Amino acid sequence: MPEIGEVARILHYLHKHLVGKSLATVKAEHDENVFGKVGTSAAEFEKALAGKKVVDAKQQGKYFWLVMSSPPHPLFHFGMAGWWKIRNVETAYYKPTRPQGDTWPPKYWKFILETASGDPKQPKSEHAFIDFRRFARIRLVDCAAEDMRKVSPLKENGPDPVIDRDILTEDWLVQKLQSKHIPVKALLLDQANISGVGNWVGDEVLLDAKIHPEQYSNTLTPAQMKQLHKSILYVCSTAVELLAESDKFPEGWLFKHRWGKGKKDDPQRLPNGEKIKFLTVGGRTSAIVPSVQKKTGEVAADVNGTNDDEEEATKKPKTAKRKAPKEEEDDGAADSDVKPKKTPRSKKKIVKDEEHDSANVDPPSSKKAKGKPKIEANDASAAAAKEKAPRTQKAAKPAIKSDTKEEKGGRRRSARVSGTAK
Repeated sequence: MPEIGEVARILHYLHKHLVGKSLATVKAEHDENVFGKVGTSAAEFEKALAGKKVVDAKQQGKYFWLVMSSPPHPLFHFGMAGWWKIRNVETAYYKPTRPQGDTWPPKYWKFILETASGDPKQPKSEHAFIDFRRFARIRLVDCAAEDMRKVSPLKENGPDPVIDRDILTEDWLVQKLQSKHIPVKALLLDQANISGVGNWVGDEVLLDAKIHPEQYSNTLTPAQMKQLHKSILYVCSTAVELLAESDKFPEGWLFKHRWGKGKKDDPQRLPNGEKIKFLTVGGRTSAIVPSVQKKTGEVAADVNGTNDDEEEATKKPKTAKRKAPKEEEDDGAADSDVKPKKTPRSKKKIVKDEEHDSANVDPPSSKKAKGKPKIEANDASAAAAKEKAPRTQKAAKPAIKSDTKEEKGGRRRSARVSGTAK
């Protein structure tokens, strides 16, 4: 997901290629998720922007917006995989694994903007907002430009670590940490607390602060909280200043070494040899360096204070228990949930369905019955022989049923056995 640094990168390109220009063409493709879920439509978007001038572009955390010559102003959030493309300009913050080509408009576009031409000092430029996962959001906010951060959804978001340093002070952070009893990583990811900190930024912050992501926020020491404040400002400002170009990130940052997770030939270590591990905190995968990020207080996943090596030791027997069939048999609760006769019942259902289908088709036996008169007319002796055989079988069936009933009832078992012997 694009975070504070990636959004700052797009802002840089918007100031360079869009701000100060008028929009000659605005074309939007309606998407009920991207537009509709926030009360906007493609048609409204086109009408609101067509012919207007882009006066400025601004950011708060993961949100950014265009300041138009008159309201409403479009507000954007990239979601998980949204991005802003400019024709003949490489805006990506990573090297694409596949050639992107020169196709325009690009695949998965949600709207296209084209600036007016004619001014040699401001050449024409074409822009496209894309999102293949459809988690991005595009709003129209009808208010004065200076009031954008005073209305929803921006007013519900916390301060931006780069532009709101006068708000995000050390004292402010200490009060926020002490007022909540949640894992510190979860607190950082909550945009209502701090804007712009996402998964990878949060991991870099906690590594720089040497804090374990699972530790509860209100158990941090004064020294840890002070360092955490410094780390938040340092990581966020660095990501923004470098426009999220990972090649320029400090060599010791996790970002440059964490993405090989699961690859056999990747050592998953920092340049200094420290091992990188992964765990889930707040529903997100977190990269940590256990040798640096020690648990110094109560943590979400381990309130007893066991270390990482002990955690690994306890995980192995749990896996073995799940695989042992004897323990599954001894577990009454598990047995109550398991229904071994599920397969036979499903077979019966299939049989019933087949019987239902066969009700509309003449059974093979009925065809044979229709053929009997012809056989009797052509060959009386053959017919007599066929009639004799069924009579013998019918006479034998009652005796079998009778014996069966006696066996079930348990009556005169010894007498029947002796009579059979005779």
